[in-house]
Amino acid sequence: MPKIEVIQGDITKVQADAIVNAANPSLLGGGGVDGAIHRAGGAAILAECRSVRAKYGCCPAGEAVITNAGNLPARFVIHAVGPVWAGGTQDEARKLEQCYTNSLTLAVENGCKTIAFPCISTGVYAFPKQAAAEIAVQAIRNFLQHHHEIDRVIIVCYGGEDYQIAAQVNKC
Repeated sequence: MPKIEVIQGDITKVQADAIVNAANPSLLGGGGVDGAIHRAGGAAILAECRSVRAKYGCCPAGEAVITNAGNLPARFVIHAVGPVWAGGTQDEARKLEQCYTNSLTLAVENGCKTIAFPCISTGVYAFPKQAAAEIAVQAIRNFLQHHHEIDRVIIVCYGGEDYQIAAQVNKC
């Protein structure tokens, strides 16, 4: 099975075929990872996001779309919209799992061998970090059991707490 690696760092600096953006439904940038990716990637990403939005509208939680990577050291950015935590009453766990599965599916469909994920929904969307890490690692493992096109998955944690949690979950 391909290796899942957990690192602490800045996802905009990671070299991978695709990096995943923890996007908001508008796809037009925002704060946190979303803002950082749009700033580092430049106008080309925003232009393509506007085109996707004009064609399909906003992107619902759990879904993902793919664009160019602009100035980033990747070929693609996969914009995955995570769920806002509502105490677990709004199907948040399933929607978060779908973010990972749909992102991996887009990566395979576009010939990607490596993909880097941030911690989706654990910032301003307030998804509990431990639960989010468990869902992420399990979703990635489940996908990789049936899809062998991906060689390497990197979970990129910006903060130390996220890194400690994700690294521990990945060891299990």
